[in-house]
Amino acid sequence: MSDSEKAAFGDAVRSYLLENPQVILEAVDVLEQQQQQAEAARDDALVGANLQEIQNDGYSWVGGNPEGDVTLVEFMDYRCGYCRKAVPEIEALLAADKNIRFVIKEFPILGEASVLSSRFAIATKLVAGDDAYKSVHDTLIAFQGEPNEVALRRMAEGLSLDADAILAKMNDAEVTEQIQRTRSLAQTLSISGTPTFVLEDEMLRGYLPAEQLQIMVDDIRAGRS
Repeated sequence: MSDSEKAAFGDAVRSYLLENPQVILEAVDVLEQQQQQAEAARDDALVGANLQEIQNDGYSWVGGNPEGDVTLVEFMDYRCGYCRKAVPEIEALLAADKNIRFVIKEFPILGEASVLSSRFAIATKLVAGDDAYKSVHDTLIAFQGEPNEVALRRMAEGLSLDADAILAKMNDAEVTEQIQRTRSLAQTLSISGTPTFVLEDEMLRGYLPAEQLQIMVDDIRAGRS
């Protein structure tokens, strides 16, 4: 095209867009859809490549039905408001569907209070086992104060746990390693916020109600039949 032809073509395109601005919005919608599809495909690939570490790391707490046919994993932070909002939704889902395996990933990203809370929860699991961990987890997720030594000791004693042993374990290398492994996995999966769920091989970023999760679980089972 000559310079004059290029100029004429540009003027024609400009005039068309000014007369039909909805075309720009339609193009933006298509671009956003393409980007979402690309991000979903990337997430699927990342999850597929790391599924064993996501679902069976050997240290994260496993609840619901440990032998369930569908696994739901949550990366969570005790100071995260949406993680707290998600608790009754997850409890409702597990109460309604007895065949879901639920894994909690300690992923403290909201400051030192988050780290202390996760250290306390992990130390509890190492010292006193899974049932004690779940009691501490449920207490921490509802706790509104600062998780200092006094508060954590009171929490442990209120649950009839060995506060001295748990507090002494908090800075153990094994606790640190678990947090670092989960952080490394989250970085690999490009997870930067909580809650983030992995339902079987699908990444779900953000809070979701029980009804929506149940629909997804049902779809997974239907796809297997």
